[in-house]
Amino acid sequence: MAPFGNPFRPGAGHMPPYLAGREQEKVEFEKLIEQDIILENLVLTGLRGVGKTVLLETFKPLAIAKGWLWVGTDMSESSSITEDRLAIRMLADLAVVTSSLVVRDEQMPGVGFLAEDRQRSITLDYRTMIEIFQSTPGLALDKLKAVLNVVWSCLQRDGNNRGIIFAYDESQNLADHSKKDEYPLSLMLDAFQSLQKQDIPFMLALAGLPTLLTKLVEARTFAERMFHVIFLDRLSKNASEDAILKPIKKAKCPIKLDEDSVGKIVEFSGGYPYFVQFICREVYDAFLQKHDQGQSPSVPIREITRKLDSDFFAGRWGRATDRQRDLLIVIANLDNAEKEFTVQEIVEKSKELDGKPFSASHANQMLNALGNSGLVYKNRHGKYSFAVPLLGRFILRQFEESQDPQLKLFD
Repeated sequence: MAPFGNPFRPGAGHMPPYLAGREQEKVEFEKLIEQDIILENLVLTGLRGVGKTVLLETFKPLAIAKGWLWVGTDMSESSSITEDRLAIRMLADLAVVTSSLVVRDEQMPGVGFLAEDRQRSITLDYRTMIEIFQSTPGLALDKLKAVLNVVWSCLQRDGNNRGIIFAYDESQNLADHSKKDEYPLSLMLDAFQSLQKQDIPFMLALAGLPTLLTKLVEARTFAERMFHVIFLDRLSKNASEDAILKPIKKAKCPIKLDEDSVGKIVEFSGGYPYFVQFICREVYDAFLQKHDQGQSPSVPIREITRKLDSDFFAGRWGRATDRQRDLLIVIANLDNAEKEFTVQEIVEKSKELDGKPFSASHANQMLNALGNSGLVYKNRHGKYSFAVPLLGRFILRQFEESQDPQLKLFD
């Protein structure tokens, strides 16, 4: 048998061999980039493993083909510590696409360049933008708007660009810090609202966990009207099958999956793109080994489950205290554990199970702590969800299979 390269890529943010089931989301994004006056920006949200990073990268060539410039990166927590640091992060990203633009003197009032600078063409690189930022009087917001206005005046003169999309992944890391009098998230929202009111076509495209939208609205109430939200959910059965079968066909794999095997993968993955990639990679590695040994291939669900539990879930589970694990086990036993649940539902379920039940205040307190650990999140309607896909299934497996006394309910 000829060597076969496994086409599946379960890495974080890695482009899959075939992007299945996101046609409607592409249509929605294409409507946004057809705006002449920016009335709506993009929030792309969903649980980990649904393909936010991949889809954001898929949007990039669509925007560039329509004449937009695209800047951005992952938004780290350190970038959002102060207003100045966020502004500098944005200017550093912006400099990648503006550094070839020549700036005229009249476009930079009040900026004092050295004599040797005057003797050369001044381009809108990082150094120049920092000069403008630092020499502009006022608050960080005034300084950032001044730089972005200069950028737009240069782009207008250039005439070849429709506008700029500022795309930031992991945007749930953005936050205001009222105790330190630092409001970087509000700075970003205020700057773009002001620019867009001037008909300057600078658009935000923020991708992040579901806590992102709540943070935006808490920072500025107008954010609810400022963004078009695309919530990425799990793939449909048909889309999951396409994500499995089309890469196999394209790669001309010598071993085919039968209908039963495909069904098992669809069911076990829950329709989450990351799990489809993870499981399929493991399946094909196992298939090829069995084929080489003359054995009949089969989907090793139990072995894959153990590896997935170790690679994906165990680290997250390890963040919880024993009593927090008790609460998570109660949640996992809810009929709606994979959807949304309330504090009251948790309290009532804890009374049905053996052991010490939870009061509403205690459950609330622990849910807040679990939210800080990235295991659950609270939506704007006061309901909670697991922040990690299929976490409930993992928890039940731990409770049912482990002999560790710490995993016995309410021990």
